[in-house]
Amino acid sequence: LRSPSGRNIKPCFFVFVENKDMLEKLSHAKEHGGEFLSGAALGIVICADESLSNVWLEDSCIAATTVQYTASSLDLGSCWIQLRDRKYNDSMSSEEYIVQLLNLPERTRVLSIIAMGYPDEIKDEISKKDLDYNKIIIENM
Repeated sequence: LRSPSGRNIKPCFFVFVENKDMLEKLSHAKEHGGEFLSGAALGIVICADESLSNVWLEDSCIAATTVQYTASSLDLGSCWIQLRDRKYNDSMSSEEYIVQLLNLPERTRVLSIIAMGYPDEIKDEISKKDLDYNKIIIENM
């Protein structure tokens, strides 16, 4: 709710799903890559009303990242499930499936679902020496 948005319009909203049956249905929202959601303690569907802002996509990405950093600060694990521009099946997009399944307003766009829970494993942080510093370009005029 505190993540920044273009012109502070805040087009994003979030659907918190704890119900195991619904998590199972949501885990099949795209053809592959979301099955693990069925075992999560929580799924947060990252949505936006596209009629409010032409930068709803950017705002939603910022909000989703903020959700994941917040989860990490609480020692929770999280994983992004990409849904925008994905297919549920040959005749329906992942977004359309979720809007219908959750009975969301017509102008709703769905960016992703963040699966959350207590992690099964703790991964090592990337050390400073292993960072790819070539991705940073310093311009000195």
